[in-house]
Amino acid sequence: MDRPLTPAGASRFPGLLFPAAPWLALAGGMSLAACQWRIFAHTPAAENMGLSQKIFYLHLPLAWWGLFSFFLVFAAGIAFLKTRRAMWDSLGLAATEAGLLFSSLALLSGMIWAHRAWGVWWTWDARLSTTLVMCFLYAGCLLIQGLRLPPERRRAIRAALGIAAFLDVPLVFFSARLWSYIHPPAITLDPEMKFTLLAALAALGPLWMGLLLLRWQLAEDETRLETLARERLLREPLLLPGRAAPEADGTITSTEQCP
Repeated sequence: MDRPLTPAGASRFPGLLFPAAPWLALAGGMSLAACQWRIFAHTPAAENMGLSQKIFYLHLPLAWWGLFSFFLVFAAGIAFLKTRRAMWDSLGLAATEAGLLFSSLALLSGMIWAHRAWGVWWTWDARLSTTLVMCFLYAGCLLIQGLRLPPERRRAIRAALGIAAFLDVPLVFFSARLWSYIHPPAITLDPEMKFTLLAALAALGPLWMGLLLLRWQLAEDETRLETLARERLLREPLLLPGRAAPEADGTITSTEQCP
């Protein structure tokens, strides 16, 4: 039997963060634009790759924030299964979508870089393969939303799948060290390159947080509307064939014909 679900409004914690979401997204976008200026104007290009190497400063931060999103899915899933608070399910759903967005962009930018650097759009490198599997697993978490199941059961299944899918995240991180093929196991950067990479990583953070909060707020609103709709259905009388709606005084007039 499912444990009772704590309503979405049981905690005011998310509501305190939601007003900052647009400003964080705006600040992140502006910071990322400033980083592009530094990347192309002040950061030297790699000798063996030329300008195409500069996509690295967007590719790696996207991948790292994507992996952090999936860690958040893992933590939110544990919190939901322990407390049954709907806000943790909403956070897990928002983090899943953010992780898929950032990881997909990391894959896309990596393909563009690989075509210029290695002459191929795609190869079954260990890191590419594990990242693709990871994206499929978390896409499966989103498909749970469309199942015709009781909301409490659907949320529990999504939380469990999000926890299980996290097993692939360490494989993605260590894959280049365990099975090095195209991806180098380590990258050596000069001080200017390292500073630019850290700046891009920090600039992408507010944008990630803003998008996450916006989607979390939307998921909370969806949960609240779903709860209100279910409560309304429970309050309304069930109209059987041959029975009319109740009158103002509570009486019900039958519309069945006597034989």
